[in-house]
Amino acid sequence: MVTPQPTPPPSPSALAHIQSLPSWLVGRVAARGRGLVADAIAGEGLKLMQHAVLAATAEYGPVAQADLGRRLAVDPKDMVGILNHLQGEGLVLRTPDPSDRRKNAVTVTPEGEAVLARCATLAETANERLLAPLTADEQGVLMALLRRIHEAPTSF
Repeated sequence: MVTPQPTPPPSPSALAHIQSLPSWLVGRVAARGRGLVADAIAGEGLKLMQHAVLAATAEYGPVAQADLGRRLAVDPKDMVGILNHLQGEGLVLRTPDPSDRRKNAVTVTPEGEAVLARCATLAETANERLLAPLTADEQGVLMALLRRIHEAPTSF
């Protein structure tokens, strides 16, 4: 007599498999976080990339417009539009670069610094909302693990 073998459990669907991958989950959580931050800073009249350019200008400025684009991997045409918006709002100034008058040097204005400070608070609040389902200890563990993954060598 042949003993019947147990039937293996059905394999997950291709979609369920994809949705179980850490890379998919991290991407979905990142998208949620970006959305929360984008919504939070929208009240300051900024989009995420405008915020990044403003922050980089504060960090590196005065900085050549082209160098700013290279540092952030922003296409030069897109950078012009972003800086036009930021200058129109009084958050940055573009002036001829003293070392090369053919280039623009970008600096953050005092109003730009104030907007950055407000955006930092708004982003912190948005991230608190993102991590709200976790306890404080779990948040610490998650952040430590994310840093470890982020800082790991990319080639194995």
